Amino acid sequence: MAHAVPARGTSTGTAPGTSPGTGTRGRTTTPDVFGERAHKVAKWAVPVTIGLVYGYWAASINRHGGPITGWNLLFGFMTVLAFVVLFAVVRAVARRLPREGHAVLWGAFAGSALGFLYSQSGVAMFTCVVVSLLLAAAVFAALFYRYYTHEDAKGQQVT
Repeated sequence: MAHAVPARGTSTGTAPGTSPGTGTRGRTTTPDVFGERAHKVAKWAVPVTIGLVYGYWAASINRHGGPITGWNLLFGFMTVLAFVVLFAVVRAVARRLPREGHAVLWGAFAGSALGFLYSQSGVAMFTCVVVSLLLAAAVFAALFYRYYTHEDAKGQQVT
């Protein structure tokens, strides 16, 4: 016995090649709890908040327990600005890279950020380089594993 196939756009019709409950490319869709506006706000609120914490941390390390001065505040806000701009650039560029490049770029960003903070404390530069390379390698390994296990060979997300 033959049944009529529902047309796309009807209450039971889905895109060709997918089953009900799946999105394009056969991926299952999860409900989006937040709206589009919340995602747009979070896209900039999260990096700015992290940048403010990072800038405060860098400024407090830089003053070595001394009084807060205008130059110290300027240093903190310039650090925030540099962090947020670099974060936005890394986020925009990493999206277009394959999983290896994506992981390397985020690892380099994390290692550089830690190395800068650690260098403000006045320790030897060799120590700063070693610690930042260790963090960069750890971030690279973790992200490469995550992208390798959650993407197919073409770089498409698989769940």
